[in-house]
Amino acid sequence: MDHDFGPLISPEELAATLDDVTVLDVRYVMGGPPGRGLHEAGHVPGAAYVDLDRDLAAPPGAGGRHPLPDVGAFEAAMRRAGVRDARSVVVHDDWQGRAAARAWWLLRHHGHDDVRVLDGGWSAWREGGHPVEQGPALVEPGDFTAASPGRMPVVGAGDVRDVDVLVDARAPERFAGETEPVDPVAGHIPGAVNVPTTENLDGRGRFRSPEDLREVYARAGATDAATVAAYCGSGVTAAHDVLAMEVAGIRAALYPGSWSGWITDPGRPVATGR
Repeated sequence: MDHDFGPLISPEELAATLDDVTVLDVRYVMGGPPGRGLHEAGHVPGAAYVDLDRDLAAPPGAGGRHPLPDVGAFEAAMRRAGVRDARSVVVHDDWQGRAAARAWWLLRHHGHDDVRVLDGGWSAWREGGHPVEQGPALVEPGDFTAASPGRMPVVGAGDVRDVDVLVDARAPERFAGETEPVDPVAGHIPGAVNVPTTENLDGRGRFRSPEDLREVYARAGATDAATVAAYCGSGVTAAHDVLAMEVAGIRAALYPGSWSGWITDPGRPVATGR
């Protein structure tokens, strides 16, 4: 069934408007090979491949594992992918929206007002029997102009703990510090509450309804009456929580450095436990 969840678009809606939108394929596997091979093996017709590590992040450093990209570099990457100021953009991945949300957030942050995430991603597109194109995409360069400073709310390490509700989007065992497969220090920012990205999705891997998401976040204290920020390991999957809250009508800031940036300063406090 089609729906209008604001920043989301269903496969059926995309199929019906494919000639009128720019599609970005942000397939990504954390720690795995780039998704270009997957893209060339089959993609939404006309979709351009966007490399998360290269196009949607700056090199790792004090800002964490995936700092926000330089504005000029991001603008150039989006132009290579065919993004135009006056044309709708749809982004997808095959990670239930976790990488696509990063692209959605960056485009919105830099002034593109008409960006949506394909709900269910590549899997949902295939399951719906929609057409598939193979090989490298031939993309006409776009004219996207990145706004600076950015327009989506952002918090840094110095003010991330000043918000009413700080949401940690990682899996519960990473939040608790029981395991840490990626970063050198385990735990979470003191005062944070855990809303894993899996809580945003139903059994099919689609985003829950706005009403359900409002309930999910209300349990964590995040409502439209509170100041809210989200973080994760490197600032990528936190955008999934920001997107889910946008669906629910809650405006949340992103802490781009996230846990991997927080722990670059050993003087910053660390909490463990659930």
